Amino acid sequence: MATYDLIKLFDNAKIRVVWDDVAEKWYFSVVDVVQVLTDSADVKQYIKRLRSRDSELDSVWGTICTPHQFVSTDGKLHATNCSDLEGILRIIQSIPSKKAEPIKRWLAQVGSERFYQLQDPERSIEQAVKDYYQSDKAIDHIQPQDELPFNTNEEKEDKK
Repeated sequence: MATYDLIKLFDNAKIRVVWDDVAEKWYFSVVDVVQVLTDSADVKQYIKRLRSRDSELDSVWGTICTPHQFVSTDGKLHATNCSDLEGILRIIQSIPSKKAEPIKRWLAQVGSERFYQLQDPERSIEQAVKDYYQSDKAIDHIQPQDELPFNTNEEKEDKK
């Protein structure tokens, strides 16, 4: 099993992440994410209190958290609880912090958009095409975005 350790920056704070080739997922250090969102002096104690306040989170903690080894500042490997994206989002959901609010609003927006895409599959296709052209994967032989039969929902409604 090959893993790759990285450090991501969020609000100028380091968050340790690891890629697991077997699971094909990114895992984020729970301690680092909670530290960034809470500025807690004792993150481990904060997580303990968080789990005691949210019994549902506590009941799935062992399922959503996986220990991964990271090299610490002393050069030794230490196990740190990590969670994949879904688990980290669940943990963030339980944090009553003003720093977590923008993430929670973004999650609500993404969830709402996904709900409407499920109701109207054409929206899902349109979003996929837009996302593709905004990525660096778009290549020249594919029809440019401004030549597509649609660009936004507003333009489609104008054509009706």
